[in-house]
Amino acid sequence: MSVVSNYRFDKQDKIEFIGDYKQHKGNPSLLRSDSMLKATGKSINIRVSGHASANIPIIILGNSPITENYVKKVDFLKTSGVIQGFWSLNPKPTENNFVKVTPKKGFQTIEAMDTIFQLSKKLVESDMNYFSSMIPKTNLGEIISIASNETTNIAKAEKFLNLIRDL
Repeated sequence: MSVVSNYRFDKQDKIEFIGDYKQHKGNPSLLRSDSMLKATGKSINIRVSGHASANIPIIILGNSPITENYVKKVDFLKTSGVIQGFWSLNPKPTENNFVKVTPKKGFQTIEAMDTIFQLSKKLVESDMNYFSSMIPKTNLGEIISIASNETTNIAKAEKFLNLIRDL
């Protein structure tokens, strides 16, 4: 359900505001835990689908804020690289206070068209790579040692990523 605000069209052909998402009986968009879990699950599915998905930025677009319960979760998903952000495209979903941005910007409310353009441009122009592994520290140390023998930072990063993927 993506309902953010409820309106009524009255008999005098006027639109009347009834209430925002906090008065609605259901939860809209990203406030629904099943929507958050589905978005996260799909992102993880993309991330683990193969090498080609390692540099695809993933943004979850919504039309409502998140609950306080998700602040740490969305920031962790961003810092771990699973997603690059949850963005709400509704700058004013309610008259009440709501989460506009999380500390690490895992969630952001987009308040101007230029903002979404700038954020999108930055994502597309960034040369990012997702990597994830669960290996013993001794193996990780070996990989880091081998990669550190390269001459440039880019070469070190590429060697590291190749060694992680070859495990």
